[in-house]
Amino acid sequence: MGHTVGEAARISGQTVRTLHHYDTIGLLVPAERTASGYRSYSERDLERLRQILTYRELGFGLDRIAELLDDPAADTRAHLVRQHALVTERIDRLRTMARALERLMEADTMQLDLTPGERLELFGDFDVDARAEEARERWGACDPEAFDRSLRDVGRYTRDDWLRNQAEAAEVYGALARAMDDGVPADSKAAADLAERHRDHITRWFYDCTVETHRGLGQLYADDERFTATVDAHGQGLSVYLRDAFAANAARRGADGD
Repeated sequence: MGHTVGEAARISGQTVRTLHHYDTIGLLVPAERTASGYRSYSERDLERLRQILTYRELGFGLDRIAELLDDPAADTRAHLVRQHALVTERIDRLRTMARALERLMEADTMQLDLTPGERLELFGDFDVDARAEEARERWGACDPEAFDRSLRDVGRYTRDDWLRNQAEAAEVYGALARAMDDGVPADSKAAADLAERHRDHITRWFYDCTVETHRGLGQLYADDERFTATVDAHGQGLSVYLRDAFAANAARRGADGD
């Protein structure tokens, strides 16, 4: 006995309308029709529906799902192996997200001494707490106590402190952007001197920024689109220029034994 469309919908947790749509586009055509013309789904149809729903959960579009399921070279086991690998990958990503959320719940990372209005005025939609947690993951493992101490110090900054910080940062970034626009090579001494001003700014306001940490920060500016957008607001392409200037400065300082 086949299953009616209502039964197939109940078993799968889908709506009848969804199953009708899958039939219309040829993605899931029931094996038979009753004498009255009603759809009748076989066990094989239900297995195909399970595969469809798994791929949908994994983010595949209906056209791509049809291609995968109608591939003559792929049998049921091949689909199961592929789906298992994709689900496992998603589980790993979700576990990583869960660990990050747990850390955020355990501690209000920066506890800035600012009112919500002041935070909005100073940072806009920049998520300070989330960025601090990301910085902890990237650099805090090297010296967790020093990193936590740095966060506590930053947490005591007042609105006026942050305004001074932002004014100084704008001056540093402006000087670097002008050097880039003037054609100063990123690996020149002039650019490296400006890179050192940037490193000094980070060290005085946030944490001990070694030349190697600074090199990694420049790479982050160029690789992470969130940081790229912030840096390039001072000048298109500045993130890549800083990456190269920070690297050149690190090489120079390393050669000088600094």
